[in-house]
Amino acid sequence: GLVIDGKTLNLIFQGGLEEKFVALARLCRSVLCCRATPLQKSMVVRLLRRQLRVMTLAIGDGANDVSMIQAADVGIGISGQEGMQAVMASDFAISRFKHLKKLLLVHGHWCYSRLAKMVIYFFYKNVSYVNLLFWYQFFCGFSGSTMIDYWQMIFFNLFFTSVPPILFGVLDKDVSAETLLGLPELYKNGQ
Repeated sequence: GLVIDGKTLNLIFQGGLEEKFVALARLCRSVLCCRATPLQKSMVVRLLRRQLRVMTLAIGDGANDVSMIQAADVGIGISGQEGMQAVMASDFAISRFKHLKKLLLVHGHWCYSRLAKMVIYFFYKNVSYVNLLFWYQFFCGFSGSTMIDYWQMIFFNLFFTSVPPILFGVLDKDVSAETLLGLPELYKNGQ
């Protein structure tokens, strides 16, 4: 990881050393900004996001982190002694920093797995519906008439689009939370 303070960031941004900073950050897994202004933090996120074309995650606990959280692809706010401004501006909120591991490794894996399976499900649902209408056209001489009333089509989409994702979202956990916390490398398998 790279830990950088506000004075050094000031020298980098005013001295035109952004390319060297990006080259150094490319070698690191994370960049930590300490004693930096809110503008400097958001500039670091924007610079790394634009130059490296990577997905950025910003974590903050106070009002001074709001611009950084909003500049990142994913923002996590930690509620604490500094107030709730970071939580209000974030995509996800946690009460303590120690919950970050479970949020990323467990809930992130489950969400990624569920979304991947749901995309396949929606393709299946739509292909089966369109296939039914396509083959019916052979029987009606391609007249354009439909075999399903409008209200039946609405209920078909309502039932097959709402109930399975709700049940799937509540019940599907492909790997237990304990296993995911014990083997963090399982997160990369889905990607």
